[in-house]
Amino acid sequence: MERRPPRGHRNVPHTADVRIEAWAPDREGCVAEAVSALVGTFVDATGVNPEAETEHRVPPGDDPDLLVAVLDEVIFRLETEGQVPLETEVRAADDEGLLVRWRVADTDAVEAVGAVPKAVSLHELRFGPDGAGWSCAVTLDV
Repeated sequence: MERRPPRGHRNVPHTADVRIEAWAPDREGCVAEAVSALVGTFVDATGVNPEAETEHRVPPGDDPDLLVAVLDEVIFRLETEGQVPLETEVRAADDEGLLVRWRVADTDAVEAVGAVPKAVSLHELRFGPDGAGWSCAVTLDV
């Protein structure tokens, strides 16, 4: 069995939608990797520099709810503001929510390579500690 790096993400085969997996040593890093995985399903941002920085506060909730809230916000901002996160930093908030900071580019600056996700599915959602840190698996409706 191949060892995975301490932090990363990948797409996995799925029948009709897109399935992503992400992992990191901690919860916040796993959420950031999941954002990168989501973005990588529909754009190639190679060589694109961020144009702006934006923040989002996620209220307290169960860990899977926090993950879904962050990914839903990425999709919402893509649809309403035409922004794609190129870099993501996630920190725990004092109230047990999350503070997310994105360095973003406009959708015009990146190359489309796949269908834009419409929503995060709760079906077969997984997010929590594993033997090597934290991991998640998410299905994206396209």
